[in-house]
Amino acid sequence: MRLITLLFTASLAAAPVWAQQQTDSSSSSSGQDQPASPKVQQPQFNLPVSLDKIKEGLEQKPAATLSLRTLDERPTFRIEILERRKIEEQLATLNFKAGPTPAGGVYWDEIQRQMFPAVDNPLRQPYAAFSQGELLTILIENLVGKYLAGKAVNAIGNAERAHAESAAREEVRQAIRDYCAGQPNRGAGIQICSMSPAIR
Repeated sequence: MRLITLLFTASLAAAPVWAQQQTDSSSSSSGQDQPASPKVQQPQFNLPVSLDKIKEGLEQKPAATLSLRTLDERPTFRIEILERRKIEEQLATLNFKAGPTPAGGVYWDEIQRQMFPAVDNPLRQPYAAFSQGELLTILIENLVGKYLAGKAVNAIGNAERAHAESAAREEVRQAIRDYCAGQPNRGAGIQICSMSPAIR
């Protein structure tokens, strides 16, 4: 491929030189009345490369680089995940222990707390917006959510898991039945066909 490219470049570089030599010879013949020479001169190319070397390179046969020894070698692949380290480093810098930041920032909340203490202003206390009945409702909802919701979610999860396992077992049984039905003598002599009713 390199030799073809080199040959193409040499021909492109030679074309302007050859055209210039043609115009020089035509202008010299038109300016002076010289008798036409019986011998037609071939243009001489002044090429930056040697055509003989290009011909020699094209005549050489490429050496066989593929050996049969490399066909049996197994490649070794390695994978290293670097993103997880970056994410874990970023998560380590976050501080979740401080809790939510109040509106206006921590310092503004402290100023408000000192200027308007909750003891003197009953409406600034944490649950001041709720009546006693509403507070009782919130308390019951929190207790039910803490003690019963977790058990209900676990029971539903266990039921779904048991259903999925039984569906998977039945699918495997059906696949074995189909396989054994397609074999000669309905799979007589095949171990999995004789054990298929015993699969649990």
